Amino acid sequence: MIEDPPLLQIRRNWKRPDSAMIQRFVDVPTEHLADAMDGRGALDYLVKPIDQSRASFVGSALTCQCSPGDNLAIVASLAQLTRGDVIVAATDAHSTLAVVGRRVTGMARNRGAVAIVTDGLARDTPGIRQNGVPVFCRGVTPNSATASGPGVVGQPIVIGGVAVESGDIVVGDADGVVIVPAARIDEVLVRLGAVRSREADLAQKLAAGLGVPRRVTELLDSPRVRYVD
Repeated sequence: MIEDPPLLQIRRNWKRPDSAMIQRFVDVPTEHLADAMDGRGALDYLVKPIDQSRASFVGSALTCQCSPGDNLAIVASLAQLTRGDVIVAATDAHSTLAVVGRRVTGMARNRGAVAIVTDGLARDTPGIRQNGVPVFCRGVTPNSATASGPGVVGQPIVIGGVAVESGDIVVGDADGVVIVPAARIDEVLVRLGAVRSREADLAQKLAAGLGVPRRVTELLDSPRVRYVD
């Protein structure tokens, strides 16, 4: 038998990346970030933007863990927000009730949030678009969550198959959301330089008429391929 938990457990202090560090991830495609982390780091493919025209963002994670069908942790996280934060709310992929709508996004905007990301559902998409805060979620329903708890704010979570801690860098665009762990920021920036160089080189080759990658051409001419006709 589980003892009744507190309605909220809140961690109030963690290290956020400074604004100069966050700026280095502005306009970086999520695909490049994933490549810089060995093809990993992206949330589940179902977590997509409500508004494709307002999907790009970068900020510091403020994590929440919601009980199924409940959004008390998200509402409570508003009090912990600082300008530049991204609310990252795990719901165990609950798909019956919406945990985010126009009211929550409006308050998050007023508090300086740059985005809200959840593996749950949202509602009132016209109101969300009007508020101007990018919202990423797994889907939309008119059904509304309660705000009764229990919930957790500021502690490690798992969302969309990815572990996230408050203070990680969160980057979103039309393709989805990528998490850059705080402990890997410097490493990822170094590797990102190499990814950009490869992408620039490939772009030049494509413009020059590349049709088949050289490594594939070499493989096709090697003993490792057997032709049957």
